Amino acid sequence: QVALVESGGGLVQAGGSLRLSCAASGRTSSIYAMGWFRQAPGKEREFIASIGTSGDRTYYADSVKGRFTISRDNAKNTVYLQMNSLKPEDTAVYYCVLPRIFFIIPRQTGDVGSWGQGTQVTVSS
Repeated sequence: QVALVESGGGLVQAGGSLRLSCAASGRTSSIYAMGWFRQAPGKEREFIASIGTSGDRTYYADSVKGRFTISRDNAKNTVYLQMNSLKPEDTAVYYCVLPRIFFIIPRQTGDVGSWGQGTQVTVSS
């Protein structure tokens, strides 16, 4: 079993930045592709970004492309989401995820095997 713990959420003004972290613990966590999803009030969870096991492949939702950057440090078993130029519509609970199968780079909810507990990001206008 691999456990995921997110941190770094908070309240920020529009145009500001935040960096989310997700620490993975458990056996072989460093070989998993990882990703971030979010869920805004009244909306379904949506894909935000994902990264392959070595960090050489990354994918982004169109809504965050150019503003968010996903990265990972396998020595620390941690994945990051740097969020710049934040907008009020980015307000949501952000979830770190692991795929159902370790090499799948998650880009839809059906790819996800494990979810973190979530961290709230609120962007004020």
